[in-house]
Amino acid sequence: MKNNFLVIVDFFAQIGWQSLGKIVNPATGKIEKNLQMTKEIIEILETLKEKTKGNLTEDENRILMATITDLKLNYVDEISKEENEGNKTKT
Repeated sequence: MKNNFLVIVDFFAQIGWQSLGKIVNPATGKIEKNLQMTKEIIEILETLKEKTKGNLTEDENRILMATITDLKLNYVDEISKEENEGNKTKT
């Protein structure tokens, strides 16, 4: 049986990975980076975490937390890369 909550988490995770430029956008067939979108997706998942607190199974909570953590770490990494590239062009 399909777990609809995890389908929702996966849906947002896929958008997050696409906006990080880590996977191809299926609508365009291209790698596209939009870090503002990534930030919004992380915020949506954080809101989902708060609104479902105490109502998730152990697996649902673990997967949600891992998804948020992975997206945040990759987001910070991409922001750092952009900042480093910006500093290199100024030198």
